Amino acid sequence: MLADFQNEALVDFTRHENRRAMETAIVGIERTLNREYPLIINGEKIFTAAKISSLNPSRADEVIGHVSGADRALAEKAMAGAVETFEHWKKVSPHVRAGCLFKGAALMRRRKFELAASMVLEVGKNWVEADADVAEAIDFLEFYGREALRLAERQPLTRLPGEDNELYYIPLGVGVVIAPWNFPLAILAGMAAGAAVMGNTVVLKPASSAPVIACKFMEIMEEAGLPPGVINLVPGRGGEVGDYLVRHPHTRFINFTGSREVGLHIAEEAAKIQPGQKWIKRVSAEMGGKDAIIVDREAGLEAAIEGIVASAFGYQGQKCSACSRAIIDQTVYDQVAAGVVERAKALSVGPVKDPAHFMGPVIDQAALDKILGYIEIGKEEGELLCGGGRAGEGGYFVQPTVFGGVGPKARIAREEIFGPVLALIEAADFDEALRIANDSEYGLTGAVYSRNRAKLERAREEFHVGNLYFNRKCTAAMVGAHPFGGYNMSGTCSKAGGRDYLLLFCQAKTVSEKL
Repeated sequence: MLADFQNEALVDFTRHENRRAMETAIVGIERTLNREYPLIINGEKIFTAAKISSLNPSRADEVIGHVSGADRALAEKAMAGAVETFEHWKKVSPHVRAGCLFKGAALMRRRKFELAASMVLEVGKNWVEADADVAEAIDFLEFYGREALRLAERQPLTRLPGEDNELYYIPLGVGVVIAPWNFPLAILAGMAAGAAVMGNTVVLKPASSAPVIACKFMEIMEEAGLPPGVINLVPGRGGEVGDYLVRHPHTRFINFTGSREVGLHIAEEAAKIQPGQKWIKRVSAEMGGKDAIIVDREAGLEAAIEGIVASAFGYQGQKCSACSRAIIDQTVYDQVAAGVVERAKALSVGPVKDPAHFMGPVIDQAALDKILGYIEIGKEEGELLCGGGRAGEGGYFVQPTVFGGVGPKARIAREEIFGPVLALIEAADFDEALRIANDSEYGLTGAVYSRNRAKLERAREEFHVGNLYFNRKCTAAMVGAHPFGGYNMSGTCSKAGGRDYLLLFCQAKTVSEKL
């Protein structure tokens, strides 16, 4: 009998054996540097002349691996294979499909340190963040496997005399999954496996900054018994491969996580009906945020300070859920600002191969240039309280940066920076704090620190975000506990890790028989 879902336990790196295992895993990944990886179509491993070189953002001259890139011809081959595979995969028992996910989760547990070490080097996650990424990937496989079995059960309907009525959930077809680099295993695994377990086939385009971990995911799912052609790996440039797949008439749905600009472009292109297309394409998009933490005058200030710093600077602020605005009641503003600055200054920045460093690099040169550009804007819009420049050499390191006295209409208070830059905004009272928090085109996560129950209940009703937290940080959503997805320009509120998620990849069919 299948046990109830439980979140995967995180590794305790204070234990000597776990530290040694992680150190050994990092050395093992370093021994495979510069390895070449194929793209995978219908189980066929294809090496191409065009390569996507994945660089270590902590050491920009170090190549993690070279992954073969697809062109439009290979994208078409992947689509054709996925269309063909769908015809038999959709008929496979949900128990068999779910079993592939459960086996994949078990294999990930066995390779936990290897997978985490790979992300330490490929995307600059510190040990704890990398381990949490692996744990979330395991959670997605375990949770979605169970959800597929739940949706395969007989669905409750009103019974009519003399008539038998049933409702089934059937798969959609071929989906295009476009995955991000910031959670390169967890989100990729959840998006692809969630679609596949419902009987769909997938053409998967990983982020160009994190293709190697995507190849490891494919290895795991192959070993788990997922048939060839169910998930096809086609790394490539978004403007060529991504757009081609989004526009393809055989594409039934697109599952995307990434920037607002790309998400809106996908939504626009998917809305155009192509010759031979018989359906309206579904788009599930997670597109980012400008997330705020409100600190009320009646808050526990030490907890608020800790939550702000963890939310703003965890994984260098490169989370769509990261706190980039702290909206603080004027009566406690100075105390909170001083505490945030003190903690931010104490954060260690450097290559996260060394577990002593809390903050690693941002993902690449383009991200570094964008963040530094916003820091220069911030110097004109607020008071630089700490940070404000690069940190270290050899990688894309940025100091944890805090600006005080920022107006709610400032660019650094409104535009997504996706880096370790925090704007502190002073509010006259709780009413103004809520108005400032909601004055955003985004609506992903938010948090409120207050001991006043009436204010928390007001926020429950009025703070317009998809994931709202009280007296805790606004990052680290857990599968099953915090279904994740937001409003407005933050996306389509897909609620990944929740009981509604798999409904995005199926359609309901009702069958009625007169007795």
